[in-house]
Amino acid sequence: MVGVDAGATSTRVAVHTLEGTRVGYARAGAGNPTAHGLGKALSALDEALGAALPPGGGPRVVASMAGVAGYADEVVPALAEVWAAHGIEGAPRFQGDVPIAYAAGSAEPDGSLLLSGTGAAAARIVGYELDLVADAMGWLLGDAGSGFWIGRRAAKALVDALDRGLPVATLFPGPPPDGTASGEAAPIKPVAGEAAAIEPGTSAGLDAEGLLFRLVGQHFLGAERPATPRAAGARIVRLAQADHMRLAALSSLVSEAAAAGDPLAVKIAHEAADRLVATLRRVHVSGPVVLAGSVLTSAGPVRETVLDLLAGETVLTARDAAGAAAWLAARTVLTDAEARSAHAAFTAAT
Repeated sequence: MVGVDAGATSTRVAVHTLEGTRVGYARAGAGNPTAHGLGKALSALDEALGAALPPGGGPRVVASMAGVAGYADEVVPALAEVWAAHGIEGAPRFQGDVPIAYAAGSAEPDGSLLLSGTGAAAARIVGYELDLVADAMGWLLGDAGSGFWIGRRAAKALVDALDRGLPVATLFPGPPPDGTASGEAAPIKPVAGEAAAIEPGTSAGLDAEGLLFRLVGQHFLGAERPATPRAAGARIVRLAQADHMRLAALSSLVSEAAAAGDPLAVKIAHEAADRLVATLRRVHVSGPVVLAGSVLTSAGPVRETVLDLLAGETVLTARDAAGAAAWLAARTVLTDAEARSAHAAFTAAT
């Protein structure tokens, strides 16, 4: 059995026996043909498949399934050629990455997936197939509660504070790298009548929220020391505009600050969890809820809050998606009882 999990950042291929024993596993580069081009995606798939297959294993493949993010029609014949080059008869079956992510956490045919990584989505799964999706509208206008959404909230709070005069020195405890004084103004004070418009902690509560601001500021500015708060905020804006994925990287910093008790970070994490669970409620009917994506599979305040909000539901965590794809392929030749029995072996983390 061969399973493929090809995404925007990496491609993974798992090879299993029918009983679920893993006999090969490999990783390669990005496998999303829409994001990276068909040629690059196929090259990554070819590399990972070749590394995962045992010697002479191609002709022994009984079934295979590929979950390819950014799926396009031209992938089907192209991937059939890659399979044939490795001695595998027939192209793999294709499945969306959402049902595969669900199968990475549950052997039940019906249930729901709640995903939060760079993006965010909830999905109802019926008979191992996608039935209904909520959100997944992309980083610009949707994906509420995603890593990008979390990071953008943190960056916006800092830029707002800098725009209101937060001293740059607040972001960098200790003297500047060259040992000179910063020469900046004293910490800002609330402006009468504006308190409700200021993010929590960007005025009177600056000290309490200093950790999140320091982490975010240092993430963007590094060794730079802009001369004024306005210059620092503008620099962060330009860096975020040049590479918006830098915002998604901030989600782990929000988790770090929230775990340390930073009130603003805690607020952002709780709001992310609220948004994610609200999205799930739009699609969930019955069955288990599988959590997927780095924000929800990693220990942290968002996951913890989501688990609290879903008390009473059967909540599972997705494991290996490539193994889940191989398991879905195996279901075509195994009985239901055999497939359920082997699920844990197929999806075990590598």
